[in-house]
Amino acid sequence: MTYEPAAVEAKWQTFWEEHRTNEPDLDAAERPFFNLMMYPYPSAEGLHVGNLYAFTGADIYGRFRRLQGDDVFEPIGYDAFGIHSENHALKVETHPMELIPSNIRNFERMLRAAGLMTDWSRTVDTTDPAYYKWTQWLFVQLFNAGLAEKKEAPVNWCPSCQTVLANEQVIAGRCERCDTPVEQRQLSQWFFKITKYADRLLDNLEWIDWSPSTKTAQSNWIGRSHGASLRFPISGHDAGDETIEVFTTRPDTVFGATFMVLAPEHPLVDVVTTDDRRREVEAYAREAASVDLVERQKTEEKEKTGVFTGGYAVNPATGAEIPIWIADYVLMGYGTGAIMAVPGHDERDHQFAGAHGLDILPVVCSRDALPDGTDPTSADLGVGDGAFVEHTADEVLINSDRFSGMEAIAGGRAIVEWLAERGLAEERVNYRLHDWCISRQRYWGPPIPVIYCEACGPRAVREQDLPVLLPYVEDFRPTATGVSPLARVEEFYETTCPECGGEAHRETDVSDTFLDSGWYFLRYPSTEYDDRPFDADRTRTWLPVASYIGGEEHAVLHLLYSRFLTMVLKDLGHLEIEEPYARFRKHGLLIKEGAKISKSRGNVILPDDYIVRFGADTFRMYLMFLGPFQVGGDFRDSGMAGPRRFLNKVWASVTDALEAGREGFEDPAVERALHATIKQVTEDLESLDYNTAIAALMDYLNTIRAGGRTASLDEVRPLAVLLAPIAPHIAEELWERLGGAPSVFDHAEWPAYDPAVLVVDELDLPVQVNGKLRATIRVARGASQEAVQEAAVAEENVARHLNGGEIRKVIHVPDRLINLLVS
Repeated sequence: MTYEPAAVEAKWQTFWEEHRTNEPDLDAAERPFFNLMMYPYPSAEGLHVGNLYAFTGADIYGRFRRLQGDDVFEPIGYDAFGIHSENHALKVETHPMELIPSNIRNFERMLRAAGLMTDWSRTVDTTDPAYYKWTQWLFVQLFNAGLAEKKEAPVNWCPSCQTVLANEQVIAGRCERCDTPVEQRQLSQWFFKITKYADRLLDNLEWIDWSPSTKTAQSNWIGRSHGASLRFPISGHDAGDETIEVFTTRPDTVFGATFMVLAPEHPLVDVVTTDDRRREVEAYAREAASVDLVERQKTEEKEKTGVFTGGYAVNPATGAEIPIWIADYVLMGYGTGAIMAVPGHDERDHQFAGAHGLDILPVVCSRDALPDGTDPTSADLGVGDGAFVEHTADEVLINSDRFSGMEAIAGGRAIVEWLAERGLAEERVNYRLHDWCISRQRYWGPPIPVIYCEACGPRAVREQDLPVLLPYVEDFRPTATGVSPLARVEEFYETTCPECGGEAHRETDVSDTFLDSGWYFLRYPSTEYDDRPFDADRTRTWLPVASYIGGEEHAVLHLLYSRFLTMVLKDLGHLEIEEPYARFRKHGLLIKEGAKISKSRGNVILPDDYIVRFGADTFRMYLMFLGPFQVGGDFRDSGMAGPRRFLNKVWASVTDALEAGREGFEDPAVERALHATIKQVTEDLESLDYNTAIAALMDYLNTIRAGGRTASLDEVRPLAVLLAPIAPHIAEELWERLGGAPSVFDHAEWPAYDPAVLVVDELDLPVQVNGKLRATIRVARGASQEAVQEAAVAEENVARHLNGGEIRKVIHVPDRLINLLVS
């Protein structure tokens, strides 16, 4: 028999389906292991290689754990709502309610062909009312707990997609989806108060078992910083009447604050602007509003523009009046929307001061920079070419009145205490994290379950009235008004108040797709229940997720939001777990022949053709052999031949072993190689080092085939099991041919290595001739001098240096060396 991948894979995929091989009994699992992969967006193009790279890596780990005795649950679903689907539906002029089911059917066909260990009885589809009913239920829980609120906020707006974009969806000032320049708008949006969980989200990173780079990304995104809130009175107003509040991590530099900068949309801009400056200030504010929030934060590359308001504030430390400017690099949504500008010790402020001729006063310096005898209260050290931004225990305060000469960090604390006595400062912790905006002004998403009544105000839809069904809307195109297409559907929009029964109207925004994915893992074990989002007993058994593998691009979106929602559900008594994923590992990224894979480059890789040509097992093995799984690799068509040849040789070796019918191990070296391979593959699969696990299998195959030898059955039987996580179809076939009951994943045990077999009773012994190293020979431990000498003189290089001369003396140090002295 020759290896025919198509026939083998069709046989075993049919077997798995007919025998429900991959459907664990969720209520009888003795060793539950929830193996999760990030569910895909079902695009019209179908499954791409990036999806399959991630899924294969997760699937290998799940199959490995199953062979070790775990009851592995490996579901999958479809993240099918959202702007990607809606935009494509508009492009091809097909309604998404018709397009998405077709896309999902195509995706499922491709996923089945890839040989994943998927429990197809428990898929989820976020566009199914049976699913989004519970997404809306989740919103209601947060609403009732006071964790959802509607408020106006500046947002990124794509005029082409006609919707709000998260900062992460803006690339170089343009929409990541359509490349249109992004604008800034003020819109009334629904927000989840994730900031209330900032400390918990950050502190738990200390103990969760996640990829370090992913934890670092979340930590930086949350951005906890300790500092102080300082208040600067506005000149011309009564004391304590109007103040500008700023947050700073460097209160030690307040004596060096020589001007203030407000965000153009700060509510006090109108208060501080003088009549002669108002036209210019308003023009600048309009211009800043046309720039997206992400571009406004890129302060390093852009020119430092700004406008003087004509107003002044009082530095609370010095009592001096300092000018108030507006500039687009200060954002209303970050901190307080105002900064005290200290150009001597902030590079951005230094550049702004230099561009606009504003004063620069150093108030901190290194201790070594202060000449002996210098009065620190009036030290003139010059301005320099840039800001002095270091902040260590070696710095001292200068030009800071009574605090001059103090160590900077201690001086900062003293300044805050001093200002606090006058009500002008207090210690504070600040965060970079902002509340999660979940509103989207589009059609294709779950309607936000809120009803507005003039008498009762906003009310959540009652749980018994869920789901709020997304109606079929013929014209679902968005508009530039910022109002959702659902507002044009009278029978959807108009309703009655659930509290008073009066006239009311529905919320017409839909929710962000990250709300769909924020809880999908909770639904998988409970898909058959329509009266609860997740069953308590099932959830207690299977959660938290034992292993989650996915892309690091989701570190500050999906992964952060799902952690937040899990914590909320725990606090509300719906869950017992604190964190959703016991272990998370990020996978790497693929490139193709040195270039990034993208539609614009025309190098997108669709697995279908490769699976048809080479087989799913070959394709899986090739993807995992490209490089370290958590790093990625360079996809080249020419590389497919190597894994295919390897599988051909494995097939041939098993066939030959069956024909020969020999049992046992005739060669101790082969037995030792097997145990070494078991050890390495076991360790490598656990650490997701799939490329080196495959290399070890290849080395072992070369060992059992060396010199044309035919392997024994005991030499190939473990190979079939070791190969099973990576190439499951061929492993199933070989296991059955070797006499195993199918499936290999139900009836095989993961091989165990014997450390005693790995102990080598041989050693490498150096051979010297007249004291100079001429060779190294392999001899038995404790070998006699005669045996060692016989092996030594047989070495070609040793014989050449002996040159037929008489060996007059032999120095033999057992197990250490042999030195042949010749005349």
